[in-house]
Amino acid sequence: MFGSDRLFRTNEKTRNGAMDQLKKFPDTIVIIMGIMLVFVILTWIVPAGEFQRAELDGRQVIVAGSYARVDASPQGIGAFFQAPIKGFAKAAQIIGFVFLVGGAFSIVTRTGAIDAALQSIIRLSEQKPHYRNWIVPLIILLFSLGGATFGMSEEVLVFVLITIPLGIALGYDSITGVAISFIGAGVGFAGAFINPFTIGVAQGIAELPPASGMGYRLVVWAVTTTVGIVYIMRYANRIARDKRKSLVYEIDQERDLSHMDIENHLDFTMARKWTLLFLLAALVLLVVGVGRWDWYINEIAALFIGLGLAAAIVSHLSLHEATEAFKDGARDMTVAALVIGLARGLLVIAEEGRIIDTILNGIAMASEGLPKAVTVEIMFLFQTCLNFFVPSGSGQAALTMPIMAPLSDLLGISRQTAVLAFQFGDGLSNLVIPTSGVTMGILAIAKIPYNIWLRWCLPLFLLLSLVCALLLLPPLFLFSW
Repeated sequence: MFGSDRLFRTNEKTRNGAMDQLKKFPDTIVIIMGIMLVFVILTWIVPAGEFQRAELDGRQVIVAGSYARVDASPQGIGAFFQAPIKGFAKAAQIIGFVFLVGGAFSIVTRTGAIDAALQSIIRLSEQKPHYRNWIVPLIILLFSLGGATFGMSEEVLVFVLITIPLGIALGYDSITGVAISFIGAGVGFAGAFINPFTIGVAQGIAELPPASGMGYRLVVWAVTTTVGIVYIMRYANRIARDKRKSLVYEIDQERDLSHMDIENHLDFTMARKWTLLFLLAALVLLVVGVGRWDWYINEIAALFIGLGLAAAIVSHLSLHEATEAFKDGARDMTVAALVIGLARGLLVIAEEGRIIDTILNGIAMASEGLPKAVTVEIMFLFQTCLNFFVPSGSGQAALTMPIMAPLSDLLGISRQTAVLAFQFGDGLSNLVIPTSGVTMGILAIAKIPYNIWLRWCLPLFLLLSLVCALLLLPPLFLFSW
């Protein structure tokens, strides 16, 4: 008895110590403001320079060989304090999207339909435990297909509202819930085989046929997706055996999970069935709309507002109940919206300080005269680092491919390989960089501190980077494409 009590007190002390360390770590907003200050300092150190731009298929692309120094534009204390509001202005659309979708989804949640579905999954996994080992990999695979085909990114802000409670309902934790959708879409995005927002733009600028190189890209996608699934499931199964090993054990203990208690069984009423049917239809329509009709933020937000309205009607929620649910959901997104706006403010400083083109030109010049295998890895590393400043797939393609494509010709590297190095560098770093509004927004929604996420995701990022670095070599030595 005494030994058990001592063990309990030791565990309690360990948990309290972990929470104390967590509280000592700077908040996400503090981290972003600190990086913003570093960016200000860089504008005083890195020489200002710019490439000339030309319009190509409605996009502004760089003219290779046109780099020139320009008058310095160092950013001062005024720029530091103005960057947040400028970031909010630049990111206004996605911030509004987060508030509206969060509010609309809260109405769907208020109906109890999702909770009833999660309870059914819990019962299924308890009755047939071997099913649980297939549910998560299958869902990750679907998200990976979304990232590989239509560039699923901002959409994860919607899906994470489902996958977090799903991960917990299956006996895992909130990190697993985030990973199901975010890592799933991320590994698909990095190993994409037809993503129009990255490969499509990059191949167009590199003057390559659309969707060319599909065979090897499918192999790449299969490898990155497999690595992601194995990493997530190894962690998830460890948590299933002992929840105290979760990196967010204390955080998840503070979540209100009473609605997922199967003792509090929620029946599948006809209204809840209709609500789930509407939700499924909305998700299918989202995929089709993005892939076929070029839907983006405005259309997706409208879709979920319509979903919330339909759910309220079929569930017979009063006008007051629906309104309160909407306001509660929007209120829960406040931190996420703040993080997204501030993260965009980082890029405002770099853009106004005119340092991005100088960094781009310096890396391109440093790559000349090296062996092909080394050069292609430098391209990969460069794209990874640049994504810290330009966390936009299509934007980074327009910025770098006008230089990387002709550079690859000079170095005897195929343009397809240069595109592959770009998509690896752009896609993988999105999983960890704090300048990505989507990444930080998802963590804010999940209430997972950045340091905890980095601790969990960094080994996966390094593993995927190693795998992708190796995948860049076969096109150099084994085949041409």
